[in-house]
Amino acid sequence: MSIYALKPKFQNLLRPLVRKLHNRGVTANQVTLAACGISIFIGVLLAGFADVPALFWLLPIWLFVRMALNAADGMLAREFGHQSKLGGYLNEITDVVADAALYLPFAFVLPFNSFQIALFIWLAAISEFCGVLGQVHGQNGRRYDGPAGKSDRAFLFGALGLWYALAGVLPGWTVWVMWLLVAVLIYTCVRRVRNGLKTAV
Repeated sequence: MSIYALKPKFQNLLRPLVRKLHNRGVTANQVTLAACGISIFIGVLLAGFADVPALFWLLPIWLFVRMALNAADGMLAREFGHQSKLGGYLNEITDVVADAALYLPFAFVLPFNSFQIALFIWLAAISEFCGVLGQVHGQNGRRYDGPAGKSDRAFLFGALGLWYALAGVLPGWTVWVMWLLVAVLIYTCVRRVRNGLKTAV
């Protein structure tokens, strides 16, 4: 089970906004690049001021907005004729870059350490790569299998950011939660490959 399963309902709520964006001439690629650029800015800001917990309020708020923008760019592409080969590349590349930027600040927040967060970022990127390979080799398109899909990760890191902002410190046991997430990401990678192979041509 993954939060990604809720995407159709979320898209229905966004449809009026997406229609307004289209009417104003906003393209899917513009939304994609804007979301990535803001993610990098927020990630660098929080990494540079990781000792200021109050700033981490930005994380859950932005992760929710970014999720909406990610859904919006896809709807603009599919429903309003903005699909392009460039858009396909941008969609995958910017997602991985933005995720890395937004996870990075926790490398500077105790009880986590840089190795642990770097490993998580690397596995998150690998999981998206495994998902794309499903589109290359399978019949059912890109794999979004969870757990620890993009939406799940956004929820978890948003919750960590909110906790840190409210409490000013993260409890020691969260380091073990992060190791559990690392293990779950490995499982997600394996699952995406296995499910992709089941539909391979």
